[in-house]
Amino acid sequence: MIQRIQTIFLALIAVAMGIVLGFPIWEKVGSNNESAQLTALQLTHTQGVTTFVTPVWYLALLGVIVIGVSIYTIFQYRNRVLQMGMCAINAILLTAMMGVVLYSTLYKGKEFFNPTDQGNFTTGFYALVAALIFNMFANRFIRRDEKLVQESNRLR
Repeated sequence: MIQRIQTIFLALIAVAMGIVLGFPIWEKVGSNNESAQLTALQLTHTQGVTTFVTPVWYLALLGVIVIGVSIYTIFQYRNRVLQMGMCAINAILLTAMMGVVLYSTLYKGKEFFNPTDQGNFTTGFYALVAALIFNMFANRFIRRDEKLVQESNRLR
């Protein structure tokens, strides 16, 4: 049913991914008016008045796909096996998104200035971590419901 606890976790995944899309994920501030910032759409490096922009639109695309899969999964409450599969797809997409974020921040971020400073993860990154955790909990409760249904069918 739609009022199960996993529905709340799936909705929280969608909210967390909305936060990832709307807030910065990472930023690094250096001396001499240098700064770098990663959002879901672009990696921006500013040196004084010059700004270099690297598009990372694929992060936003992955985020929108995760939101769509989460919302679709909410309404597939009659088919728990499909819900588990959708949660697995979400886990893969979220892991890919985390990998791209970490690559962009830890490797590309070193190139900008002061290689010893890693920068700071901001609200968007922590929302991405929260989405991974919510997906894990949603999958756990879907599996628990499926196990309960299988045990009740066995007793008949």
